[in-house]
Amino acid sequence: MPKLLTLIILFFSTAGLMAQTFQPANPLLRHYREGEKMSYKMKAVNEGRHYEIAADGVVKKDASGYFEEYAWSQLNTDPPKATLTGASLAFRQPVTLDPNHPPAMPDLSKVEPTMIGPVTDLMTFYVDLWLAEKTGQLLHAGDHFYVKHGNPASWADGHYVLLGEDSIDFDFTLKDVNQTDNTATLIVRHVVPEKPQIKIPAEWMRAPVAGTPNNWVQIQKMPTGKFLAAVGKETFDVEYKLSLADGKILSATMDNPVETVERECSDAGLTQCGEQRPHHILRQVSITLLH
Repeated sequence: MPKLLTLIILFFSTAGLMAQTFQPANPLLRHYREGEKMSYKMKAVNEGRHYEIAADGVVKKDASGYFEEYAWSQLNTDPPKATLTGASLAFRQPVTLDPNHPPAMPDLSKVEPTMIGPVTDLMTFYVDLWLAEKTGQLLHAGDHFYVKHGNPASWADGHYVLLGEDSIDFDFTLKDVNQTDNTATLIVRHVVPEKPQIKIPAEWMRAPVAGTPNNWVQIQKMPTGKFLAAVGKETFDVEYKLSLADGKILSATMDNPVETVERECSDAGLTQCGEQRPHHILRQVSITLLH
């Protein structure tokens, strides 16, 4: 993800959008007030496992502009798991919708495994919206904008996940601008690029899994010392409900299916592996503004 953010910023700089003057008519523009506080509830389902977690944030300002800083708490899981550690409760995550403030991502190697999902999902919600806002191309209901990106994003932590990458393009649509209830609805689709740029560490991982070039790969180190290697196709559909008054996220939902095949391997080169088996992953994540 840090690499993704850097490449996104470079992309927009090259395209000449970093210096763009934003029109007041941009319905996605976030209007910040330093010291403003927000609280979100995140809910997620990942292969049948459920969790809820609270994110409490405050608007701050630095030399680059405004950003929101969130603290995580009140983790509830089904089935139950251990509560958050002291380090996780002390962890602060910066995100931003200020078009002049480059997004930043914390070092995932410093985050406990339980928190990788919430941290990266919140970042996805904010980076997608930051990109849509930054383009300045979505001003009226029905406006559409496509970004050929393709550069890989990583969620590897170097300990449990040794390699984790996806490669996507962005497809933006401003679905609705409702002056009656003062909201805008934005759809962001993460789609498979023509030529994904993920690392393919083993030849058996090159065969398309779901009718398109593979754009998702993951290698996990197992407690047994073996390696679980998987590859396949990933897409995201994200829908936002935004406030026209200040650009704040009122709610957002993400559907994230991944069609993969996986093999258990005894060597890091993934050449000595067991039988291939299909694995369907479905992640559904939502955030709702509480106050």
